[in-house]
Amino acid sequence: MPRSMPPLASLRVFEAAARHLSFKQAAEELHVTPAAVSQQIKALEAHLGVSLFRRLTRALALTTAGERLLPGVSEGLARLAAAVESVGAQNPSRQLRVTVPPAFAGRWLVHRLQRFTEAHPDIDLVLGTEPNTVDAPELEDVESDLVSLRDGLTDVEVRFGRGTYPGMRSDLLMEVAYVPVCHPDLLKGPRRLKQAADLRFHTLLHDDTAVGRSERVSWLDWLRAAKVSGVDPTRGPHFSNSSLALEAAMDGMGVVLGLDPMVRRDIEAGRLVRPFDLAIPSRYAYYLVCPVTTAERPALAQFRHWLLAAR
Repeated sequence: MPRSMPPLASLRVFEAAARHLSFKQAAEELHVTPAAVSQQIKALEAHLGVSLFRRLTRALALTTAGERLLPGVSEGLARLAAAVESVGAQNPSRQLRVTVPPAFAGRWLVHRLQRFTEAHPDIDLVLGTEPNTVDAPELEDVESDLVSLRDGLTDVEVRFGRGTYPGMRSDLLMEVAYVPVCHPDLLKGPRRLKQAADLRFHTLLHDDTAVGRSERVSWLDWLRAAKVSGVDPTRGPHFSNSSLALEAAMDGMGVVLGLDPMVRRDIEAGRLVRPFDLAIPSRYAYYLVCPVTTAERPALAQFRHWLLAAR
């Protein structure tokens, strides 16, 4: 009975590590961690029942088995890439499935998309939103959220999270910070917001978008950073996503901690103002994530280059 094939991802990792004779350089090329490379190599060695590398003190060398495997794997990957490229070249209309967090779509991406479609009319963009594109507190939960990417149900995701996803290419799209925002009318009247202590006269709005407690910047964090006392950071209504909380702020309901640059367009349009300058950097950021095996597909690569330039 013929031996079952190992996963393609592990062969790709082996080829990169063997070519560089370095797990670190392979990790940089594939946009994963050295630990992820090491795990893939160990899994491949366990599958084949042989050692592929000799781990020396400050170097890496191929074993005899590794030397025998490398030419065939390199040739096979090259043929796969050529086959995929030839199919893509015969298909002038290329569909690209993109999944993003709801707030990112509505507050940053959608009003920029016309520029992409005008620059790349041959790419049919299919945009969807999913709340599980925000990292969960536990890594294993994040792994389950990546199933759509791993199973090919979507081509690329924008994720709000830590940026480390084994087997995935992860490009930093933008870092963000929490800033207080409100309707311009809250800067007027006898109880107008002049200093942070004036928040005691106003309603605090809470964004409960699904982010781990240890990663979220709360009103308690902001008030501590502002060195303000006498304001209860727990009071006020809670909202299940940031768009609802921002809509409430734009209606004059109170003050919310929004993500800059997600609120920048509303500020420029006069729908929101920043009453105070203090911003607290988020421990999460927005990343563009896709499998390393498909990262250089023409439509995906063109979308990545456009999105990174549009920041």
